[in-house]
Amino acid sequence: MNTIEAHQGTLTVSTEAAPIRTALRSVGAVLGGLLSTFFITTVVDLALHASGFFPPHGERMADSLFVLALAYRIAFNTAGCYVAARLAPARPMRHALALGLVGAALATVGAVVMWELGPAWYSLANIAIALPCAWAGARLRGARS
Repeated sequence: MNTIEAHQGTLTVSTEAAPIRTALRSVGAVLGGLLSTFFITTVVDLALHASGFFPPHGERMADSLFVLALAYRIAFNTAGCYVAARLAPARPMRHALALGLVGAALATVGAVVMWELGPAWYSLANIAIALPCAWAGARLRGARS
């Protein structure tokens, strides 16, 4: 419901739906960053497996290939956090860092579930890069901490 109040010649318009809309835009910004990161990472992973550069699913990769996978994940995570910061209705650094926290949580779950499928350093590195990538993505957007 919209209300309009007049006090001593000043017109104040308040919209009760505005906080809800802002919250939805904030969630959408973080979700947009997450989905863009997930999409591009998945496409590249699948392309590298399909091309034979990565071994077929189920076969363990060499450590050098895990280094490559980590390198492009750093770039893609940073880009996804840039997207979150860019879409944020306000406070882009907070939105990017929120995505970084979501990323750290997802990487932790992934590390637990897939611990035996790759080297421990790779799982731990994915967790460790989440917040630095979030900060870098927000900085690329021009956000200040």
